Amino acid sequence: MRLWRGKPGWAAALIALLMTAGVCASAPAATAAPAARPDFRLPFACGQTWQLQTYLGHAPDDKKLDMYRVGGPTLGATVVASAAGTVTELFEPGGLEINHGGGWFTVYLHMDRRDVRLGQSVASGTPLGRLGLVGTDSAHLHYEQLYDTNGDNDGETDEMVHPVIQGTEYRLSPNGPFPQVKSTNACDGGGQPDRFWVDTYADATGYKDVDCVGDSTPRCAPQGTLRNGTNYVLCKKWGHKVGNDTSYNHWWLLTDLDEVAPGGSGRAYVSAYYLQKWGNDEAKDNDGRVIDTCT
Repeated sequence: MRLWRGKPGWAAALIALLMTAGVCASAPAATAAPAARPDFRLPFACGQTWQLQTYLGHAPDDKKLDMYRVGGPTLGATVVASAAGTVTELFEPGGLEINHGGGWFTVYLHMDRRDVRLGQSVASGTPLGRLGLVGTDSAHLHYEQLYDTNGDNDGETDEMVHPVIQGTEYRLSPNGPFPQVKSTNACDGGGQPDRFWVDTYADATGYKDVDCVGDSTPRCAPQGTLRNGTNYVLCKKWGHKVGNDTSYNHWWLLTDLDEVAPGGSGRAYVSAYYLQKWGNDEAKDNDGRVIDTCT
């Protein structure tokens, strides 16, 4: 029986009328509610601000988001997981999909380097890759949230939903306004990031320790390379000076290298001299937070 959808209370009134007439009527079957949406965060480092945009023909215009950095470079920025999950698909252009459980998925596009593998479990804030000019002439992150309504354990385009990021739902229009959002991804309770995000202006060589300037012994063999761009570091340690009489830094930053030399360690120290901001013997992240000293 097809029931007319009228004002609130119509169903109860209709059932009462049918029962009065001696007809047994069943209430409509309940539809299972979607699983609780994960706590999706902006897919960038704690404290970074990004503008959310869309455009006419970005179908569906009100669900797909393009993200551009505010106060820093978009090209070369590191994309991080919006919430915990498992990498279930890699695809072009420069994209990947994460399954967050309960039917929820996120999609990320336009990375020129992907730093995760299929089947890898990631936490919120885990680096996924680097933004490039892959499939686009203007560097940005294309981002989607999807809910698996057909139960095939995959997120499809027709299952896209209006994204909710840090508790706010976004239904953008090509005409704007375009909100600017500050990331709370991987921030701890005190407002400090688990990882410190920095912009480096050149490739940097990594070493096992901080006293290897001019030392060519096996102990100081290069461990690999940290590529220029936006990278995370874990802490700082005072060591040998890098630079010259007018521009220098004694601090070294512990990080995970992009390229590891044969026999090298993926985690090593690089000189804070390569930071794009700040001055001599300073080691701060992109938002001006002093990087913790290694213990």
